[in-house]
Amino acid sequence: MSEKRNLSAKERTTDFGSSGARRVLRGKRIPAVIYGNKKNSVHITLDAQEFTNKLRHFSETALLNIDVDGKKYECLMKDYQENLMRGEIKHVDFYEVTRGHVLRTKVSITLTGSAKGTREGGVFEQVLYEVEIECLPKDLPESITADVSKLGLHEVLHLRDLVIPAKVKVLDDLSQAVATVKTLKAEAVKAEVEAPVAVEVVAPAEKEDKAKK
Repeated sequence: MSEKRNLSAKERTTDFGSSGARRVLRGKRIPAVIYGNKKNSVHITLDAQEFTNKLRHFSETALLNIDVDGKKYECLMKDYQENLMRGEIKHVDFYEVTRGHVLRTKVSITLTGSAKGTREGGVFEQVLYEVEIECLPKDLPESITADVSKLGLHEVLHLRDLVIPAKVKVLDDLSQAVATVKTLKAEAVKAEVEAPVAVEVVAPAEKEDKAKK
């Protein structure tokens, strides 16, 4: 596993609650928890600088190796809380995976290339950005990639058209559209249909006056 996806941590056994979390943060560490297959969650603290420097290499499908006082945990990062005003990570949630056990998660769909339909006056639109899959942790892809270069005007790329790794099972409906190329006219009609309709609200007295007229 890449060094960029290795994290060192310390187990946290005391000083919980909001005041405890603030003390951890003041010590340049981040409160975190590893949950998943074990009965009890493991509370840990991370080095704030190390986590921040490596964060860009993490995703919901990137397997991370967390060393907690010498004990190894293979995890996925599921969520983190951030104080945007201070530029500070406040808390991180990890999910422990078990080798040999099937994992269910969502991975992103990455589209490459320039659809030929856009050169014919069409507008390209990606409508599906992630897909739910099931596989063993060792077979977990970081994303599902598809080349849309051959996608022409009025054509649709469906989920069933994507090349899925052999040991990965897609759980979503394969008939779902992933991307389309539409004409500008079609986009204009869509926008018109989706636009809110103005409704005139008339008071009872005004209704009576209008009826007399």
